[in-house]
Amino acid sequence: MTIETVGVIGAGQMGNGIAHVFALAGYEVLLNDISAESLEKAVSTIDKNLERQVGRGKVSAEDKAAAMARIKTTLTLTDLGQTDLVIEAATERETVKQQIFDALLPHLKPTTILTSNTSSISITRLASRTDRPEKFMGFHFMNPVPVMQLVELIRGIATDQPTYEALLAVVNRLGKTAASAEDFPAFIVNRILVPMINEAVYTLYEGVGNVRSIDESMKLGANHPMGPLELADFIGLDTCLAIMNVLHDGLADTKYRPCPLLTKYVEAGWLGRKSGRGFYDYRGEVPVPTR
Repeated sequence: MTIETVGVIGAGQMGNGIAHVFALAGYEVLLNDISAESLEKAVSTIDKNLERQVGRGKVSAEDKAAAMARIKTTLTLTDLGQTDLVIEAATERETVKQQIFDALLPHLKPTTILTSNTSSISITRLASRTDRPEKFMGFHFMNPVPVMQLVELIRGIATDQPTYEALLAVVNRLGKTAASAEDFPAFIVNRILVPMINEAVYTLYEGVGNVRSIDESMKLGANHPMGPLELADFIGLDTCLAIMNVLHDGLADTKYRPCPLLTKYVEAGWLGRKSGRGFYDYRGEVPVPTR
């Protein structure tokens, strides 16, 4: 399976990072979103992030210009039908993902591989709704995509070996490292990481420590580069809550019960950095703890 053209659905934090690394690796990229403003912002972000790599000597100015020239954008989802590989990086809601695949299916080439960048949703279930479950995989990039080395490859129950090998070759061409995960709720990274974040929220909820003391404790006591609450704000509290709900529903174990305080922040619209407030308030020059 030769992959040269890639369609990316969703121009947000993950989608623009995925477009960035694919274009830099020589793939022709077609980036789709429902918002023209989001597409413009994504291209601007990619340009800025590539320029930062040029400044650090990691990418040449020529390679940056070539990468930017490989990225095209479209508001029409069906335009992605003729690409060799589709990566869905829309919001972490299964109904939204299903609607996207349903709309795209009639326009796909028979050979197109479908993938989802989902951080927790069942690949087998998403694949079963398509006409090509054998050519469907989980393709989970870490945030921020240009920086993080790992890509989780998740096979659904029907995924065939040629599809897996094709995506393994793609990961190698991107210069990243693949980790193969079985199709169980939240896979490997988030199965371990997000319950730790949830436990940090419980620690805050129960008054064991405040935001600053919890984050400082994990940074200085466990050598984590970011504290768990700071990391939650970076990921997005809505995403953290969605993953905890997938774990709780999928594994039926009370240890995965989302902390009520996490739910409360999401209900308030305090989703972290992207909304200006989460466990920290980002509206001033320096982030200030909100508890």
